[in-house]
Amino acid sequence: MELAIAHETIARWQFGITTVYHFLFVPLTISLAAVVAGLETAWVRTNKEKYFHATKFWGKLFLINIAMGVVTGIVQEFQFGMNWSDYSRFVGDVFGAPLAMEALIAFFFESTFIGLWIFGWDRLPRKIHCACIWMVAVGTVLSAYFILAANSWMQHPVGYSIDPVTGKAQLTDIAKVLFQNTTLTVVAHTLTAAFLTGAAFVVGISSFHLWKAKRKPETADAKKTASMRTSLRLGLVLAVVFGAGTALSGDELGKVMFEQQPMKMAAAEALWDTQAPAPFSIFAVGDVSKGHNSVELEIPGILSFLAHSDFSSAVPGINDTAAAEAAQHGGDPKDYIPSIFVTYWGFRLMIGFGMTSFVAGLIGLWTTRRKFLLRPEFRTGDTEVPRLMLTPKREMGPLLTKWSWRIGILTMGFPLIANSFGWIFTEMGRQPWAVFGLMTTASAVSPKVGVGTQIGALVTFTTLYAILAVIEVRLLVKYAKAGPVVTEQPPTKDPSLRGPSVGEDPDKPLAFAY
Repeated sequence: MELAIAHETIARWQFGITTVYHFLFVPLTISLAAVVAGLETAWVRTNKEKYFHATKFWGKLFLINIAMGVVTGIVQEFQFGMNWSDYSRFVGDVFGAPLAMEALIAFFFESTFIGLWIFGWDRLPRKIHCACIWMVAVGTVLSAYFILAANSWMQHPVGYSIDPVTGKAQLTDIAKVLFQNTTLTVVAHTLTAAFLTGAAFVVGISSFHLWKAKRKPETADAKKTASMRTSLRLGLVLAVVFGAGTALSGDELGKVMFEQQPMKMAAAEALWDTQAPAPFSIFAVGDVSKGHNSVELEIPGILSFLAHSDFSSAVPGINDTAAAEAAQHGGDPKDYIPSIFVTYWGFRLMIGFGMTSFVAGLIGLWTTRRKFLLRPEFRTGDTEVPRLMLTPKREMGPLLTKWSWRIGILTMGFPLIANSFGWIFTEMGRQPWAVFGLMTTASAVSPKVGVGTQIGALVTFTTLYAILAVIEVRLLVKYAKAGPVVTEQPPTKDPSLRGPSVGEDPDKPLAFAY
């Protein structure tokens, strides 16, 4: 029994570490692809160099991120055969369908058009080149959609039947898998959170460069400042729009979870007993063995509103929900209670860090509304130098203070933390189920993989990912600190599609500046 528990625990740790690490890159890939596409569209339409420089700069960071995301994502697929073979046998016919669609459709868009975009700057007409990055952006969204559809099926299985001979799940309706309300709400919440992540990333790096220009205006480059100022405003707008979208989609997803997985949401609120009206917990310290909270601070009626859009309806508690699941599936009610500590605080950390970036976006957008942040105020010879207007601080707003700039920089890490805790809450709150109501996590583990093998794989992956993290951070920091390469001139006209022009060296080594 103890060996079986260790077997399951190590498998879950390995999958959790690799999944959380991989998902650090996914939201940035989705959002930066669209940001780069939008900036290139602005350049194609206006021919302004600031948009061209911003496109190349954010495109470079996007390429670093997507490369790491692809590498870490491949590992996820191998784990289903390594540690979760019984799961793969049981649900492979259903779970594999959206994953196959992701590889055949979405990954095709990403891999094909990203190559055309990287190497087509001097070979493709501007509009066609711009269309390529838009196709990449579409591919990233489609990829996320299919993978989230597979995960949503694990949360709420539909469109299947159980083969009476083999006992395996068989796909009967792919439309239900792809378009059930669980999938649609999860996709909406994940995509809005992804764009909030990208917005915070853009705001943080832009704030860093504008802060440097503020501190040393005599050495600041006007073109670089213009590019970063445009990026900052874009990031702030996206942070506000998608921060609000994340909150609204999260509210809708919460209502779906209250209906489909009442235990997960009861655990998220440490609601031990069914109550009408149900309060929203601000702070609680619970006693799992006794099934109640010893310390709690609550707002009456709010949880009822979040669950059912009214302030008086009943919300089932942990004890009653566990008893109902035990009566349906057998076993001890305590076996159906997830980690209350992880779900309760994971839920709050997800909301807290996510909404911090939204609030920072609101403040930043308000304080930069008059575009007073950096203006070209004087010239040195023929060089235009940006300098802050010497207006009183009360007119400049708090974003111009030292700590406000630092908050702008730190903001880019908040959604990444929120995303991680969001997935930890989603997956831990579903326990003990691998597929809700059909297969427990303990039954999904590979039966013939030894604990020693699992420990070796866990150590190997953790070490490898730590090394990759160092490489990723160093690359991002290096190119983010360098800023846009404003000496690069955009193509002046649509190039020929017949290959290198006269005088161009076809064997010239490729550089990362693509």
